[in-house]
Amino acid sequence: MNKFYTTIALLFSVACLHAQTAQRVYPSSTEVVKPIHKNNFNNDNTCPERKQGGNPQMVNGYLVFNGSMDGNRQVDPQVAVGGGYVMEGTNSGLIVYDKQGNYVQGVKQSCFNNGIDPKLCFDMHNQVFIFDLWWYYDKPKTKPVNIAVSETNNPLSAWNVYPVSRTAEVDGGGIGYSKKWIGYSYPGGVENTFVLKTSEAKAGKDATVYHFKGSLGHPVFMQDAIDDLYFFSIEDDKFVIKKVTEDEMGVPYVVEVSSKPHQLQYIDYPPPSSQFGTTQKVSSGDRNPKNLVFQSGHIWFSQAVNCEGRSAVQWHQINAKTGAIVQTGIIRSDTTNYIQTTIAVNKRKDVLIGFQEVSENSFISPRFVYRNAKDPKNTVQPMVSVGQGKGATDGQSWGDYSGSIIDGDNLTDLWTIQSITNDKGKGETVIVKVPFKK
Repeated sequence: MNKFYTTIALLFSVACLHAQTAQRVYPSSTEVVKPIHKNNFNNDNTCPERKQGGNPQMVNGYLVFNGSMDGNRQVDPQVAVGGGYVMEGTNSGLIVYDKQGNYVQGVKQSCFNNGIDPKLCFDMHNQVFIFDLWWYYDKPKTKPVNIAVSETNNPLSAWNVYPVSRTAEVDGGGIGYSKKWIGYSYPGGVENTFVLKTSEAKAGKDATVYHFKGSLGHPVFMQDAIDDLYFFSIEDDKFVIKKVTEDEMGVPYVVEVSSKPHQLQYIDYPPPSSQFGTTQKVSSGDRNPKNLVFQSGHIWFSQAVNCEGRSAVQWHQINAKTGAIVQTGIIRSDTTNYIQTTIAVNKRKDVLIGFQEVSENSFISPRFVYRNAKDPKNTVQPMVSVGQGKGATDGQSWGDYSGSIIDGDNLTDLWTIQSITNDKGKGETVIVKVPFKK
């Protein structure tokens, strides 16, 4: 009998192993990409300087300073903080400030092989800045996604740029990182996600790029010190979590972590929002999150959703193993709209949610809320205003007009960049520091 049960147990273990192996999805293709080396941020003074922003001041008790101010309806601002610097990226270029809000250096995208739709982050594990620029106007029509990685935590020093050709891409994508991987996911074509090793990019080596069929979801900012890179997607009525990990030979593969019904009342895409003095409505954003954070074993994100006919901001904390919602909250109003949201979370699990407000009685204006980790579950502190828009934008498209991020130096303070309209209805930006107790 013992031998019989031992045999059964062994067969069961082998079956489980085969089932686990069968779930693995390996790259559909690989390529080696040579970097474009940059000796410093402005490439030895050969790049046109782009001087924008600064002018730090205190607004409602918070440090606020201007980012890009050159007036463009689709600014697409993003922010990353580390090494004592604040780095901003927009559709017009890249700018570095000190953490007191003073302008340091700025360049156009041409310094980094051109591109739009920037996504930025600071990888605190490897102490590097990472951003991408998607370029589809190149004459050879290779449509490169330029993944740029700094060699140190000083953004003014050397960079390595990896132009990954994506000819079928139709829009800018999302970027994420872990201790080991940089991940990028985008719409268009049959291969919608690729990863490469941070160690190769930081060192300026030829990097192996691993492409996967289909979309794995949006890559996550992996603030927990783990090698695996997680991806998240909303599919019908489910939250789906996947991750890129490695096999025994060091080859990356994808495995599904969880697929769980979310059972949320509000999950539909938000409607366009009205603005003051015009019938022209503006895009409210996307129910799909623009940035996600993996902190303390949980995935956090915010989204814009349709709440009783208006755009509202909804936020979540999700168990990264089970996909179950731990807490959630919604920022809504019967008389105004909250649009274009992103989230940031620190090591204590304090949370910052950035967004904009616009309505029949106002122009696009920057806002944020926060919660301390010890606040009652599912709640946030009162909304904070950090500026008032001055004019109506002349088109519905309003871009990815929000970015929120952790301070990569102290892992405590949180930052957000938000758009604001000037008197001509063009997009300008403000950057806000939200400090938390260490």
